[in-house]
Parts: sequence; structure tokens; C-alpha cells
Amino acid sequence: MSGSSESASSCLNRIFFPVATFAFAWSALLSAQTGPPKYDLHTETKMKATVDEVKLPPKGNEKDVVHLMMKNGEDIVDLYFCPKSFMDDMGVSFAKGDELAFTGSKVKYGGADLILAREVVKGSDTLVLRDEKGNPVWTWRH
Repeated sequence: MSGSSESASSCLNRIFFPVATFAFAWSALLSAQTGPPKYDLHTETKMKATVDEVKLPPKGNEKDVVHLMMKNGEDIVDLYFCPKSFMDDMGVSFAKGDELAFTGSKVKYGGADLILAREVVKGSDTLVLRDEKGNPVWTWRH
């Protein structure tokens, strides 16, 4: 009788350890994407689009990033802009229907497609959010 309980225990161990190893590896992969997304000069693109939605961080989280959902034809593009506090310091705001031209890097971050804005033109105003290498001009402690 003890032989059958040993084989059941052995079978469970053979199933549990690979599953636990996979779960650990998956959580390590997800946690590796902490921090802001990285600008990639190789995927830089220029585009014109219309603001469809302005996604501001919740009150009290002004250090979080503003996302502009941009309509380009039938496509919606998520434009990763800058921290809300930096946008406020620049005295800039956006509304649905604003026409923008922008330069940015197409990246995948957390499973989503984003464009990291480097330069945005609104009317006669040009906003520089990143330098020519793609480094943010703001500090994350802002």
C-alpha cells in the first residue's frame, strides 16, 4: 500500500516542480519590465493624427505619464507623452480633436503597442520631450 502512495507523491512532484518553475520564470519576465519603456531610434517614425482621448493619471499621481490616444485614419495609436507634472510645468494641455504632428519610437511595453513621443507639434508650438538619442528631458523625480 505504501508503494502506491509513494508513486502518487512522486507523480505530483514531477508535475508541481515544472509548473512552479514556469510560474517563477513568468513572474521574473514580467517584473523585468518595471520602469519606463526604452526609446528605440531604429523604430522612430513621424506621424500626423488627431487626439481622440486624453488619458490623465488619477489625482495625486501627477508623476505618472499622460497617454494621448491618437486617431490616425481608422487606427488608434497610444502616444506615451510625459509625466503629468512635467506637462503642467510646460503649460500644455490637449483636448479631443487637437491636430498633432509627432516624432516618436514604436515600442512594445507590457504587451501593448506604444509610441514614445520625442517631439510634438501643436499649431505653431513644438514640444521637445526627449533629446536626439531618445532620453527624456524630464527627471522621473519631477
